Amino acid sequence: MNTLNNLLGYPTDQRLLILTADQLGMCHASNMGVYQSIRQGPATGAGLMVPGPWARHAASLYRGEPVGVHLTLNAELDCYRWRPITQAPSLLDGDGGFPRTTIDLWDHADLDETRRECRAQLERAILWGFDVTHLSSHLGALQDRPEFFDVMLDLAVDFNLPLRLESPEFELAAGFPFRSLAADEGVLSVDHHRRLLLASTAQLLEVLENLAPGATEVAMQPAIDTPELRHLCAGWEQRVNHAALLTGESSLVDSLNKHEIIMVTWAQIRDAQRGS
Repeated sequence: MNTLNNLLGYPTDQRLLILTADQLGMCHASNMGVYQSIRQGPATGAGLMVPGPWARHAASLYRGEPVGVHLTLNAELDCYRWRPITQAPSLLDGDGGFPRTTIDLWDHADLDETRRECRAQLERAILWGFDVTHLSSHLGALQDRPEFFDVMLDLAVDFNLPLRLESPEFELAAGFPFRSLAADEGVLSVDHHRRLLLASTAQLLEVLENLAPGATEVAMQPAIDTPELRHLCAGWEQRVNHAALLTGESSLVDSLNKHEIIMVTWAQIRDAQRGS
C-alpha cells in the first residue's frame, strides 16, 4: 500500500508540511491575516468558514489559493455570532446562532439538518468560485462523534475530497477509528496534525525541528490587529502573533530549509486522491 508520501511523489521518510491559515471568513481581520499569510508568507492553504459573517468578503478576495471548507456548526464566541445558512432549527441555540460548544450541538442537532447544512456550506463555497481542496471540522464537531463523522465522510466521498483528521492518537479519545473509516473509503488525510495554541517563534521552530516523517499539517489562525478583532475574542493577541509570525519571520523559512522540509498543499493531496 502506498503511503501519502509515495502518492505525492516523495520517499516515505521525507518530511512534508502543510501550513494552514484557518478561519477565513470569520471576520475582516482574519481575511486579511489569512491571505497575507499565503501571499506574503509560507502558509500553503486556508480553511473557509462559510457561515462566517465575512465569508462573502473572503470570496471576493480569492485568487485561486488552496482553500478548503472548514465545516462550521459552532459559534463559540460570546458576543460575535453566526448561524446556519439553511433552515435548521436544531442547529440553533437560544441566542439565535450555532451552539457555543460541541456538547450542546451533539445533544440536540438533527442529523438530517446537519447533512443539509454541511452540504450547503460546501456547495456555496463552490458557487462562490472556490476550488475546494479539502474538508475540515470546526472545533472537531464532525470528527469526534461517529454519527457526525459519517456526515463529513459522506461529503468527502461524494465530492472526492480529502479530510483533515487529527493524528492517530486522538482516535482513542474519540472512541472510534475515524482515520481507518476514511481510509476504507479511499479518503486521504495528513499523517499528523498539529494546532498551535501559542504563537511564539520558538514553539513553531521546535515543531519544525521535531517534525516526523510523512505529511504534517500545522494549523494557525492569523489575523491583523484591528479594534474589531480586539473586541471579538479574548484570544486576539494569539491571532495577531500568528499573522506576524507567518509574514515577518525569516527564521521560519530558514528552519524549513535547514531541516529539508518540503511544503505541500491540500490541493496536491486532493489531486493524488482523485488520481489513485
